[in-house]
This record gives sequence, C-alpha cells and structure tokens, in this order.
Amino acid sequence: MFPPLLILFILCNTIHLSTCHSHSPPPPPPLHCNETCGELSIPFPFFLSNSSCSASPSTAAAFRLTCSNSTALFLTINADRYRVLQFFPEGVLVDFPASTCRQYYNLNAFPFAGNRYFGISEENVVGLYDCDDSSLCKPGCETIDYPGCDGDSNGSPACCYPLSDRSSWDLGDGFSVFSNFGCRGFTCWVVPRGAGVGKRGVKLEWALLGNSSNRLCASDADTVNATTVQGGLRCVCRDGFVGDGYAGGGGCLKTCVKDGREARGGDCLTRRRSRKMVSILAGILGPIFVVATLTALFCLLKRRTNGGTYEPNKNKLQNTLSFRKPWTTRSFTYRELEEATNCFDDGQKLTDATSSGAIYAGLLADGSPVAVHKVECRNQQDLSQVLSRIEVLSAVFHRNMARIIGCCIDCGYTPLVVYEFPGNGTVEEHLRRREAGGLDWYQRLSIAAETASVLAFLQQEVSPPIFHHNLRSGCLFLDDCHSVRVAGFRLHIGSDIGGGIVHRSDVYEFGLLLLEMVAGTKSRELPAAAMQRSGKVEEIVDPNLYYHEQTAFRREQIEAVADLATRCWLFGREGKIGIAEVAKELVHIAKESGDGGSRRGPALEETFSNSSLLQMISMSPDSIYVH
Repeated sequence: MFPPLLILFILCNTIHLSTCHSHSPPPPPPLHCNETCGELSIPFPFFLSNSSCSASPSTAAAFRLTCSNSTALFLTINADRYRVLQFFPEGVLVDFPASTCRQYYNLNAFPFAGNRYFGISEENVVGLYDCDDSSLCKPGCETIDYPGCDGDSNGSPACCYPLSDRSSWDLGDGFSVFSNFGCRGFTCWVVPRGAGVGKRGVKLEWALLGNSSNRLCASDADTVNATTVQGGLRCVCRDGFVGDGYAGGGGCLKTCVKDGREARGGDCLTRRRSRKMVSILAGILGPIFVVATLTALFCLLKRRTNGGTYEPNKNKLQNTLSFRKPWTTRSFTYRELEEATNCFDDGQKLTDATSSGAIYAGLLADGSPVAVHKVECRNQQDLSQVLSRIEVLSAVFHRNMARIIGCCIDCGYTPLVVYEFPGNGTVEEHLRRREAGGLDWYQRLSIAAETASVLAFLQQEVSPPIFHHNLRSGCLFLDDCHSVRVAGFRLHIGSDIGGGIVHRSDVYEFGLLLLEMVAGTKSRELPAAAMQRSGKVEEIVDPNLYYHEQTAFRREQIEAVADLATRCWLFGREGKIGIAEVAKELVHIAKESGDGGSRRGPALEETFSNSSLLQMISMSPDSIYVH
C-alpha cells in the first residue's frame, strides 16, 4: 500500500527541486545611466551635467540637470533654475524658482510657458489669490486637499482652477494669463484625476523632437504625440513589454507571468528541455499518482467508518483540502466572519444573492475592512471547484484585483471567501447616488478602462486564462481615489452551463456594465432601450452627467462608450468581440479628440502610459495615477 505513495513523494520532491527557481522580484527596467541625486533616480533623457549620458547633442542642453550637494536636483530652463521634486513617465514636477516658502507667489514668479521640449501640463491645478473676477473659479476642484510648501495640509484655496478646464487658460499660456482676471497671486499643485491630494509644484510635460535622423524609439516601442509640446514625441513600450521605450535609454524588456508572478527579460524565455522532461515524468507518474490517490482515498474512507463522532460536511472539506498543495490563505472561523458582518445582516450586503452567492461588507476584530463572499455549493463537485478557484486567484496579483486574504470552510457546502475591501463602497452604490459626490464621467471612464484591462490581463496574459463569470457593478470595489478592485468571481460553474458560453459571457456582462455606467442605472429593459434610441443616446444618459452641458468632445466620448457597450452585449456571447479588443478601444476613446487629432485622455494617461496590460502589475499603486 505505502510503496507507491513513498515513490510518489520522492519523485515529486525531486521534480520540484529540479524545476523550481527563485521567486525574487523581477529586475527593474534598466535606467538610462543609473544616475541618482539624493533619493531621485534620473530617467532618460535627463542626465547630470558632469556625465556623458545625454540623449543626443541636439537635446543635451534641454535635459541637463545639476545635483547640488548630492541631495538637490535642479533643471535649468531659460536661465531659471527649478528644483526637481519628482519624475513621471511623461513629465517632471518642479518647484517654484523662489527658494522661500510662501502661500502664494507673484504671477510672474514662474516665467516659463513652454518651448520645444517642455510644456505646462494640463494636470496642474492653480490656486488663485485676490482675483477681481471670480468667474474663473471652479467649485469642482475645491474638494481636493492641497498641501502647503511646508508639507502641512492647508485645505482648499478660496479660488482654484484646473488647467484641464482650458476655458480661461489654454496650451502655450503661462500663469501670467490669470492677470487678465485681476488675480495678484497664485500657487500650483499637480492633481491626477480621481486623486484626493495634490502634490505641490508645477508639472512640466517633456518630449523629444520628432525630426531627428536618429532612431528615437526601441524596436519594441511605439511613438506617441505629446499633448502640450507642439511637434514633440515620446515612446511607449508595446503590449507585453516594459521600460522607458527609448533606443538611447533603457529600451523595453519582455514581460510574462510565471508561477503566478511577473518575470522579465531572459526569465520569459521558454526552457524547452525542462518542459520536455516534465512531460516525460508526467507520463510516468500519472498512472502512479492515480493508483496512489485511489489507495489513499480508500484508506481514509475505511478509517471514517471505524471512527466515533463524525461531521459529514466538515470532513468532506478536509478531505478535499488534503489532496491540494499547502493552503496559503488565512483560515477564518465562521464565528469571526459572523461577528464581522453583524450576523450577515442584510444592511451589510454589497450584492444580492445570485447563483454565485451574496457579498457582505464586514469589519474584522483588528479593524480591517473586508468583503465576505458567501458561496452556495450544491455538491462535492461544486465545492472542489470553489477551492480550486480560490487557490488559483490567490496566486495572481494585479493592482485592480481585490486580493483574497482567506476563507472559512466550517460551513459545509457554504464556504466563505474573504476579500480585501478598500472601504469606499462599490461602483453600484456610487452610481445610485443622486446627490453631489457621485461618479463623474472621468471617473466612470477610468473605472471601465481599469476593469477591462484586468479582465484582458486575466484572459490574455495568465495561463490557463481566468474568467470572471459574474461581472456586475456590485463586484467592483472602489478605493478613496475611485480606483477599482474587481472581486466577486464566480467560483464554481454548474455542469448545465456550456463552458464556451460562460467564457464569452465576460464580454456580454461588461457590455451591460458599460451601459450601466452611461445610464446610471441597470434594468432588464436597458439594452432594448439603448437599441431603440440608437443615435439618441442623450435619452438614456444619466442625468447626473449633465450630457447637454458637456463639451462636444465629451458627448462624443459618451456616445462612443454607449456604442461599444451595445456591441459587447450584442456580439460578446458569439465570440465576435474579445475583452482585449474592448480594452484597447476604451483607450482609443480616451485618446481621440473631437477634431480627430491625437489627445492623450487624462483619464487613462498613467494607467496605459506603457501600452501594456502587464505594466499594471509591475507598478506600485502610488506610481499609477488614475484620473
């Protein structure tokens, strides 16, 4: 009886030792020349004045930096020195030229307006002082927290104006334009859309000249147009690659997912010999494993009949777990989760019960907010699928996926899955709000793009692919910056549902979700209403979006998203449109301007700055700004 098990144990451990590799974090994309000043790493095309790491002789003067006392980094433009506070993939945050800390500066204190390499970014929000004409003040930006030059929070200025509004300021203008409104002072912050806190300073967009004879982008990168620098270009790595994208910089590294973790460069190369060896060993060990498993199962069943007290459901669960690899998630007791959810009170429900189960908001004893998914299983097969899905999902990491932190198996055929919960409610809750504070169009477009990107990542970049099967607005959690966390995956698929139909249902359900984003509500009649009102989208648009008050460009965006939603639910189940195609189209909607020109949509600029779905898991949440 035991020799097969012993042989299996020895051989499996031998395979594991021969095929495992280090799970150390993947190396970061190579920097230009690995130059640093203080805590700042200097990316391409910037370089220190005492080095030879310049982009090209023609651009050397524009991007030369000076490191003072090995701590402070300065950029010189038109004889004015600006201290560098932070680098972005497409810009740089600089301080005011004056070294003294002031609440407001003279409108001429920041004389720069733009040149061939730099422009003032639209992401800046200006605080204005002592203005004669208050019509330029925008109430929408007063909800942001704006820190002072000493780092302390000063709340919101009496009058603020986001440059992205462009009604009183336009591309190419300097800050002195606000003197036309009788303003006598100003200060500035960069505020990524959707963020609740600004960063003090002025963000400058940078770009390289497009008429250079030298190759600008690496072989695995594409060229994009700058927004505020006329004729300027930048490079972004293509899907499946990460890096700065420049031929003279770090270039692009291949990225992939192996064993549930991100890998880069040479680690993504297929090791054919190892795969062949594993295939051979699998063919030899397969029959042995089957015999050993059946033998062990027979012994366990026989041991049960001779035991004393027997709990059927719990023992079945433990047997299911005994044939899996070691459990890596936290094990909760039913009492812990019952107390966390106030005995699963209806007032705690985030989603109503469906075939996939209800989800409840909860608070653990240590104060951690969680979401508890109460999954209903009909039989042992469903239960095995649930445990298998939990194991798979726990091994995948993505900034827009709600992390599974544990589960409870004390409840027979009703396992409880515990997700992290950002605490800012669900998309469904925000869409139902009819008072101030609901989701604006920027936020809805960002949420849609983030959701599409994580679904595309799970289906295109993870092997075997992972499908959601239960997509709805109640399963999309939001953090304080309105960035999405996808949860509520359907954890078991009934045998009465065709696998192909279920796989394609993600696109269909995403189409319904997009319609809900546009309409602000969901109902069974909504798709039919959208079809009947084709060409008259304004009749179904959420009144909170103030469709008729939007610019022509924003109205075209809303109409394009409504059209995409219609195609998703019409053709999604037939497999005529895929989620990766949908994600790319959402990016295109955000980038394409009303006049047909190229416009980097502020809602998605950082999220898709490297045109790579894998980039979404290689960045920390603080380095990706969702507008």
